[in-house]
Order: sequence, then structure tokens, then C-alpha cells
Amino acid sequence: MMNIDFISAFLIGVAGAGHCVAMCGGITSMLTANINSPQKSNLPLILSYNFGRILSYTIAGAIAGLTGSLAAQSIGVHISWLRLIAAIFLILLGLYIGKWAFILNRIEGIGQYLWRYLQPLSKRFIPVKNPTQALLLGAVWGWLPCGLVYSTLTWSMASATWYNGALIMFAFGLGTLPALLTLASGFSFITNLLKSQNTRNVTAVLLISYGLYSLVIALKLIF
Repeated sequence: MMNIDFISAFLIGVAGAGHCVAMCGGITSMLTANINSPQKSNLPLILSYNFGRILSYTIAGAIAGLTGSLAAQSIGVHISWLRLIAAIFLILLGLYIGKWAFILNRIEGIGQYLWRYLQPLSKRFIPVKNPTQALLLGAVWGWLPCGLVYSTLTWSMASATWYNGALIMFAFGLGTLPALLTLASGFSFITNLLKSQNTRNVTAVLLISYGLYSLVIALKLIF
């Protein structure tokens, strides 16, 4: 089951490509534009930024997995209930990406309290002049309130171990890489395709379908 969760988390990251471009595309474009010399590659900055971002996702996944483990051991919450919650969040994510319902906006609002303190920290690393600054900027930006991230974190919580939770979010982070690397490479056609409403609709239907499938499996385990 855990192998399926890792693959699913990676595919959620891939499926949310358009959303990732919208949320993090500005930073990626800034890093790309930061290099003025044609002899100097922006790849180290791009990779460092994304490594920092994925590192934060992984840490958040470990925290979520540990929280799920404590809930299961201390107050007797069955893992199947956590998986049920994860399935519901996946359905909400599909509705969110398709722009059909914005319930996840309220969840993102909760994350704004933490982001209010972290966001000023990111200004210390701008303008980005070296890979270390890019990595630290990515590490801060990884905590940006995001429904896509929060939905995947529920799968980390349902894993009920800190290390599986971390691996799930690491896999998710890897799934988000293709879209942002494509943006950094200047393939505007692909970027526009990822951001199009038709792509969002297809993505939304796939996420909702998988969420419903996961919901049925969780309900069978519970009842």
C-alpha cells in the first residue's frame, strides 16, 4: 500500500502542474531573470531553490506522519479514518483545481497565520545571488499556504509513521519538478498548456476519480 501512496503522491504533484506554475512560477521566473550573463547558467539556482522547497515539504510530511502516528497510538484513531480524511481532501483538491469549489481556500487561510511570520524571512534572500540563497529561499517558500500541499499532507498523516510521511511528501515534491523546470527552461507553450482551463479540468476529474476510489476503499476498511 505504501508503494501506491508514494506513486500517488508523485502523480498528484505532476497533476497539479498548472497550480504549481501559478503559485511558484513567479519565483522561478525571478531566478531565471537573475542571470544576466549568457555564459552563466541559472540551473544551480533553479535546482537549489527546488531542493529547498522539497526539503520543506519532506519535513512537513514527517511532522504530519508523526502526528498521525500519535493520534493512532494515543487516542485510538484508526488509520482507515485518516485515509478517509485524505480521500475527502483529494476530492476537494480536484474541485479546487477545476475551479468548481473553493473549500480548500479556508484551509489555506489557516496556513496564512504561519506564513505571516515566514514570508518576511524570504526577503532576506532576495535578490538571489548564489545557490545557498536560492536553497534558503526555497526552504521558506515551501511553507507557502497551498491547497495542493495540504491535501497531500493528509496522506502523510494517514501513513502513521514519520518516515513514510516524509517520503510521501518527498515524492510529491519530485512530482512538481517537471512543471517548474519546464517554466525555467522557457518552454512557454508547455507552460501555457499546463495553466489552461482544459488541462485543469482533466486534472480535476482525475483527482476526484482517484479520491472517490480511495474513499470507497477506506469505507470498506472501516465497515
